[in-house]
Formats: sequence, C-alpha cells, structure tokens
Amino acid sequence: MSHAYPLHVYVSRYTKEALLNIVGLHHNTHEPFNTLFEQVASLPYSLLLDTSGSLKSDGRYNIMAFSPVSVIEAKGDEVTLVDVSTSMREALLQRPFEAVEQHLHSQLNNVVINADADFDTSHLPFIVGVAGMAGYDTGRFYEALPSVAKADYATPDFTVGLYLRSLIEDTQTGHIYYCSVDNAPLTSFFAAPDSSKKVATDTVPSDFKLTTPFTSNLSKHEYKKSLATIEGYLRAGDCYQVNMAQRFTASYEGNIWQAYCELRNQNQAPFSAYFNLPDGCIASISPERFLRVKDGIVETKPIKGTRPRFKNPLKDKASADSLLSAEKDRSENLMIVDLLRNDISKHCKPHSVKVPALFALESYEAVHHLVSTVTGELNETASPLELLAAAFPGGSITGAPKIRAMEVIDELEPHRRNIYCGSVFYMGYREDMDSSICIRTVLAENNRLHCWAGGGIVLDSVPTEEYQETLDKVSKILPVLESINQ
Repeated sequence: MSHAYPLHVYVSRYTKEALLNIVGLHHNTHEPFNTLFEQVASLPYSLLLDTSGSLKSDGRYNIMAFSPVSVIEAKGDEVTLVDVSTSMREALLQRPFEAVEQHLHSQLNNVVINADADFDTSHLPFIVGVAGMAGYDTGRFYEALPSVAKADYATPDFTVGLYLRSLIEDTQTGHIYYCSVDNAPLTSFFAAPDSSKKVATDTVPSDFKLTTPFTSNLSKHEYKKSLATIEGYLRAGDCYQVNMAQRFTASYEGNIWQAYCELRNQNQAPFSAYFNLPDGCIASISPERFLRVKDGIVETKPIKGTRPRFKNPLKDKASADSLLSAEKDRSENLMIVDLLRNDISKHCKPHSVKVPALFALESYEAVHHLVSTVTGELNETASPLELLAAAFPGGSITGAPKIRAMEVIDELEPHRRNIYCGSVFYMGYREDMDSSICIRTVLAENNRLHCWAGGGIVLDSVPTEEYQETLDKVSKILPVLESINQ
C-alpha cells in the first residue's frame, strides 16, 4: 500500500491579509480561518481541530483537513476501507487502528515537502496524514466486553481518513499554511460568496434550533441507584473507580456548524473539534488531551476532579481552593495517573515514564479541573498508533482497573457512548500525533442531538454531589444550545 515514488507535498504560507485577498473575503472578516472552514464544513469527512483561542495545553495551531482519498470505518464488528471518490467499500480483517496503519498511513512513508526557501515547515503539525475519530466503543475491537447497553447510533464507532490536503493556522505568528499533494489553487476550494448568483434555498442550511427540550436517559433516582450498585462493586474489591455517565437527548433542526460556533466561543476549550460524517456530525469542546507524541516524547494529561465556576471572584476562588485541597479528588486523580503510567509504559522506553505535574488546577468557562501530566519516551520500535490502540479508551473516563470498570459501565449506562469518551486525533506523515478525550461533546444525527456528562465514582463519593457534577459539566452546553434562535 506504500508509494514506490516520492509523494510531493506543496506548502504555501500566507498572512491573513494575503489569504483574504486571494479568496476574496473582506479584511474585517471575523475569524477568517473558521470562515474558510465553513465553506467546506458540509463536505463529507471535513474536519476542524480548533484551539478556540485557548493557549492551554500548548494551544497554538488550528488545523482543517478535507476531501480525504480513503477512509477506514468501523461499526459493530466490521472494519471497512472506503474509497471516497468511487464509494467502493472493502471489508478488512485488521482491527481499526491497525487498518489505518496498514492501508492509510503506509502511503506516507516517502513524503517530500516542497516549500519556498524563505520559511520553515519543521514546526508545523500534521501537514498531511491520517485524522478522524475513534469512539469509545472502538475498545470492543481490543477487549472482550459485554453487550448490554443499547447501540442506537447511525454514526460509526470509528472513522479515520487519509488527508492529502490541509490548512494550518499558526495563531502565534498569524501565518496560515496551505498544504496539498496536487498544488491545486486555494480558489478551487475557497472563494467569497457571489451575491450575483442566486442560491437555491433548499441548499442553504436553515438556522439551528432545538425542537424539543433535552431529556436524560436516567432520572436522578436511577442515576443514584446506579451509584449504589457501583458502591457495592467497590466494596467487594471488583474495582477502585468507575466513570458513570448519563446521556441527554433533544431533537433539533438546522445548521450544526452554527451551534458549534456558539459552543466554541462560549467555552474556549483547547481541544475543540468539528467533524462532519455522512451519517452524523460531531461538535466537541473538550478541554482534555489524551495522548500526544512529538519528537518521540509521549504526553498524556488526565482530568479528574471538578468544581463549578462562579461569576463572583471570591466564590470562584473558594471553589477552586476546595478542589485543590479535596482528598477525594486527589485520590481519584492519582488512581488514573497510575493507570495511564501503566498504559503508556507498554510502548515507552524503560524508566522513561515520569509525572512532571500532579494535581494542577486548570480553569475553564464552566468548571475548574484537577489535571496531571504524565510523560514518557516512545520506543523506537513502536508507532504512535500502536500506543493509542494499547491505551484506548482513556483511563480517565473508564475507571480502574480499566476492563472491569468498562464492564460495569456497559451494565449500568442504558446506551453505548459512541463518540463520548472516545477521541478525535491526527497523526501526520512524520508520526507526530495529538488526540483529545471527547468529553463536552455533542453528536448530531437523524435530527437528534446527544450530549453526555459523567464522573468518576469512588467509595467516598456522595451521590447527590456526583449527580450535580454531571450537570455542572454541561452547564455551558445544554443552556447554550437551548438559547440559540429561541
């Protein structure tokens, strides 16, 4: 599947002003990068990786990728290679991450970058490569798990494409880079709207709005009853922590991109993402990194521990201080740090796994979080995709020990999770990888929106507080969606 001849990738660099001139957009255009993405957002498999203006987690680059040549899709127990141009589908025997490695990423083993001599591309992420999403239930390809929870989604469990075209914004310098294998002009894909041409009204998405209120798949009583069952498992020594979630669902109509823009503006989460799929659309405003690999260094940043934000500065500081001093949250965080140390050590050099930051406070628009950092050095013989597969799904959203926690989740949550607690990720041709944990995420399909919230349950958890924490986590999502165009 690899290229026998060099794959030439052409990279052009623009200032925002020059780019706006080329595509004919007004220089007062607000957020020109997202304005450009809006023109390809409705194309199948268009993907935006968006820092949302946040500098947290080294946020610097925004990446859009569109028009992949091939896609690996997995659903249920089937893995399929899709030729996007012909819609031909081929059943595969490999598991999802291995299929991506063999059928997609292997085509990038002889990339030659063609760029003007006056700028460097070595600092850029991705350029060309594989990108997409792995839903939580991708884990079923790697572990034997029960099938109690209902699978009622049209969206696949896993969709990853090979992208040979991207636009990358360096928010630090303001430069925008256009990367492509065919050197096709930017105006082939992006152009200012032509007001002289009348657009058919049935091709223009209507404004977004909810048509029913959000309802949960668990009542408060049912959620607390599930926590009582988990407490029994904890006391029996089955597990030490279980992440328990509820799913909120509403009907909607109109433009999901419009909803995403409102969510990202109000949350400013560094791992925001928008992914348009043939059967659904993912709008994620996640604050959490899963795994990053850069220059052979592995980093994961698990979040465990949450407190609400308040407009009153004194009340807000008290909330943050209570989190920093909470023994329950620190213990919960430490359990997941140990789990992730074990997960990444399987593909890291001996004695290289470290914890440079433990129990750090990170504050977002809706909540304060307790965040730790775990690092390691990737083995020369391991690929980032192997690391991702071995650690999937992330321990911060399962519990410990991982497999037993996942069994309990499947028993007690009425529906499978799909994208929730999965990951949106990319891996460029140089094997630089970054990935999120898809918390604070909305799935739109069949005119329904799904959004989830959960938390880690341990022996000293207080059920009423745990239930309230789930509501705090969606306090900048559900009300925002409810307010759009109402």
